Amino acid sequence: MSYEPSTIESESTPVVVSPSPGSQQGPHFDSKEKKATSSQTDVSITDRRESFDEIVEKCEFELDENLHPEALMSQKVMMLLAVLLPFIGVIIGAVATWQTGFMGWPYLAMILVGWIVTSLGITIGFHRLMSHKAFETYRWVRAVWMCIGAMSVEGAPLVWCAVHRRHHSCSDREGDPHSPHLHEGGYWNMVKGLCYAQIGWLFAGYWSEPNVQKYIPDLMKDKLLVKLSQWYGIFVLLSFVIPTAIGYMIEGFQGAMLGLLWGGFVRIFLAHHVTWSINSVCHVFGSRDYKSNDHSTNNPICGVLAMGEGWHNNHHAFPSSARHGLKWWQFDLSWLVISAMKKCGLAWNVKLPSDRALESKRVR
Repeated sequence: MSYEPSTIESESTPVVVSPSPGSQQGPHFDSKEKKATSSQTDVSITDRRESFDEIVEKCEFELDENLHPEALMSQKVMMLLAVLLPFIGVIIGAVATWQTGFMGWPYLAMILVGWIVTSLGITIGFHRLMSHKAFETYRWVRAVWMCIGAMSVEGAPLVWCAVHRRHHSCSDREGDPHSPHLHEGGYWNMVKGLCYAQIGWLFAGYWSEPNVQKYIPDLMKDKLLVKLSQWYGIFVLLSFVIPTAIGYMIEGFQGAMLGLLWGGFVRIFLAHHVTWSINSVCHVFGSRDYKSNDHSTNNPICGVLAMGEGWHNNHHAFPSSARHGLKWWQFDLSWLVISAMKKCGLAWNVKLPSDRALESKRVR
């Protein structure tokens, strides 16, 4: 695996920014939001608040906290349940399918629709919008994406964002919450690293000590986001109640149990492991089209299954880009949704790397 050092994309890196349709200001638009001068030329974004890149660059030089924090016992128990219960659900589902046959189209639809929608809550809401400020939107739209992402059961939204920004501040170096490369060389240690990046890191203390004031000071200023993050448990409950209720309306009590199994536990298992594969698979297997400061790769399988997140080398080379699939054939469902939002007037100041920026970081 080649390793080419590079700096994280800074505010001075040329990007193409799509301005808001019509007026730059909507009924919920913060007057301090970013504004672009043109959608056709390279511009430097200015903002009176700290940008994602400024926060991450500052954190790179302030990694003085515990690099390997110890997890609280309560966190370890919750993570064990979050990992184990969906897995048990998959085993029960496999046995039930073997004995009784196909579960039925409504329950397959619950898996697929629930997985895609809640995963988009992570990829668009938690990741590109809140963690990376890749585009701007109305406050209520941001809140909706946050609620949808919370139903993926991948952690409280603001804690998720803090952990993710920490990852970018020291990707594949000491202090990275989920790098597969922090072990000695050799095949066995590579396997250990992959297992750690997939699941093991959940039992480390990064969730117990997310250091939100350091990594997400901008998000902590939004009282609505803070309140919704505090209500994370309610969204976890809804994540199970909704498919259970739909199943009950279809087939009564039996349908409710099938909805809980397939639309709840199995769907969460699928969403979890596809997301976590970005931490593991996409830092080991794949191609590197652009220079970045880590071992991130582009993996086509993860690119499709993870709603575009698997074009991970592209993302680490241009972390503020709203589009991860930078080539026409790199399918990026999250970008298609953001592009549709822009056309509907629900997204503006959409950041994309300019041709000049792409060329400057291209691996030759």
